[in-house]
Amino acid sequence: MCQPANGPGPLQARTRWGQQNRQVDIIRNNLVADVTFKPAQLSDVDTPVALMREYYEFDRLPFDAQIARQTLTTLIQDDALGYMWLIQVGAQAVGYVVLTLDYSLEYRGRGAYVDELYLQEAFRGQGIGAQALGFVEEVARSLGLHALHLEVDRHNTRAQAVYRKAGFEDHDRYLMTKWLNA
Repeated sequence: MCQPANGPGPLQARTRWGQQNRQVDIIRNNLVADVTFKPAQLSDVDTPVALMREYYEFDRLPFDAQIARQTLTTLIQDDALGYMWLIQVGAQAVGYVVLTLDYSLEYRGRGAYVDELYLQEAFRGQGIGAQALGFVEEVARSLGLHALHLEVDRHNTRAQAVYRKAGFEDHDRYLMTKWLNA
């Protein structure tokens, strides 16, 4: 665990999780991959934007590089909104995970969304996504959050299986959105 025995306060946790890398060893088929969760930084914003483009193409979502860069810059600069980590194998960025913070009466206060989790195709099915979910769960617990949410497309049954195995439950509800500034 990355958390000290007595646990950090929320501000300490925000600072710590926003600044430190987390390394995890993945063992699969007798191979060990060095997986690191590196906080996204303004100095390397081109890398996560390129990965976002790949993810949005994979999930058939509209992508605008300028808007992606702006929203990512805002997230990186404000820990009160959440965090983004590049998922690296060795020195190569192979994906990313984003944790955004929220508040809900139904879910007893502060919570978070795994807003985006993306791995390049060659790195799927190796346990790296499950490690990323475990990592963000650890972060959420250290921040004193009560619930962790995510959304997944109905057609993405492979990701659904990973999420269910990690303990996420389907609430048989629809996520509905109304754009306010479109």
